[in-house]
Amino acid sequence: MKSYLKLCEKFETTSRIYNAMAILGWDNSVIMQPGSAEDRARQQSTLGAIAHQITTAPEINELLLDAEKNETKDLDDWQKSNLRLMRNEWIHNNAVPEKLLTEMTMATSECEITWRDAKQANDFKAFAAPLKKVLKLSREVAGLKSKALKLSLYDALLDQYDEGRRSADIDNIFAGLKNFLPGFIEQVKSKQSKLPQAKKPIGPFPVEKQKAIALKMMERMGFDFNKGRLDVSAHPFSGGTSDDVRITTRYNESDYTKALMGVFHETGHALYSAGVPAKYRGQPVGNCLGMGIHESQSLLMEMQVCRSRDFINFLAPQVQEAFGNTPENSADNLYLYYNKVEPGLIRVDADEVTYPIHVIIRYEIEKQLVEGTLEVDDIPELWNKMMKDMLGVTVPSDREGCMQDIHWSDGSFGYFPTYTLGAMTAAQLFAKCKKDNPNILNEISQGNFNSLVSWLRENVHSKGCLYTADELINKVTGQPLNAEVYKDYLKNKYLGN
Repeated sequence: MKSYLKLCEKFETTSRIYNAMAILGWDNSVIMQPGSAEDRARQQSTLGAIAHQITTAPEINELLLDAEKNETKDLDDWQKSNLRLMRNEWIHNNAVPEKLLTEMTMATSECEITWRDAKQANDFKAFAAPLKKVLKLSREVAGLKSKALKLSLYDALLDQYDEGRRSADIDNIFAGLKNFLPGFIEQVKSKQSKLPQAKKPIGPFPVEKQKAIALKMMERMGFDFNKGRLDVSAHPFSGGTSDDVRITTRYNESDYTKALMGVFHETGHALYSAGVPAKYRGQPVGNCLGMGIHESQSLLMEMQVCRSRDFINFLAPQVQEAFGNTPENSADNLYLYYNKVEPGLIRVDADEVTYPIHVIIRYEIEKQLVEGTLEVDDIPELWNKMMKDMLGVTVPSDREGCMQDIHWSDGSFGYFPTYTLGAMTAAQLFAKCKKDNPNILNEISQGNFNSLVSWLRENVHSKGCLYTADELINKVTGQPLNAEVYKDYLKNKYLGN
């Protein structure tokens, strides 16, 4: 296994470089001053170039060819998957010249910094100029990867986030949801209109008290503060490395509910990152299994668990102790509030029934952007039309519309569909978890996440990238990803007795 072991050394080196870049990226989004952005972009660009040089050196393809031809018989299943993933990573990296990679790093850094200010100022024109540059470079990358992978432009980018997933499959899934959701939303709204109406908790809610609850809940959920931390950023995210997990949220003194749910969501991501197999960290097979599975872990924790009546019964006393034993902070009201279905403007604040439509809108727009049938200047008009047509919502400003998310500014075209694929996967996985342990929700009501996290560790986290996403879902649940399971979950929760 001489060639294979040499490849492992090379890929472990690039993994350490990417880990360092992840921490620099966290610093960039959390505490770095805007004036340092250009220098940070140069640092990231240099590190990215070094990793790119290592993985695209002629020696790597020679080692891959030798290992694929002569050594596979000596590899176990983990090593075979690792070799397959090395080849896929090589194809992606080799398709993009270093100069283009450097240009992309610099452009996305500039665009992200501009996005922060332009969003606050509601100035799409200021944001459009750097976004056009990012889109132009993203199209170049897509074109090169499309030829190398023999995929469409959009699928070549999608493959970076969810290997093997194709937009034709997503189109079919999303078409079904577009047919199902509008009528279902109206049914749910009709039913909820006959229930006691959820009341928004009345502030102010000091940030330090919100953070104290968040930290306590994270600890209950199994977050290891010896290897991770919680901070604040303009857009909540989970980053860092498996042994140094960094998550963020954003606080609002007039509403604690959004910050807490953001923390629960990102903690789901963090637990997955921390749970991948230690034996294979530094190797492609030891990573998390694409963003579809990653989002399933955050949405399982947020939507399936932390919006459940069982968890709310545990959370409410913590909230009452911090903010007062008022009717708005009662378990009854918080459950209604967290599960109220109401079309709104902001994706990250959306309920789980309308959330997929937010994703579908972004997916359809970014697909057109990548394929060249839509330009940056046309985004606001199309965005506002789709929000009106699909959610019945009038967008009052670009800040609350097409500038609300960070993803396009950092070049993450192909990422958005993984959110709804993750929601579907979460429903399917949690259904199996409850079948395996019927007492799981009762344990959650006591603030005990041990069985849930153990189940996820055994069935998902510890598998790394041994399987493809579809293979993993099939092995764990006994069937492929099935939209009907997701629809049944929504029907039972929102229309059941």
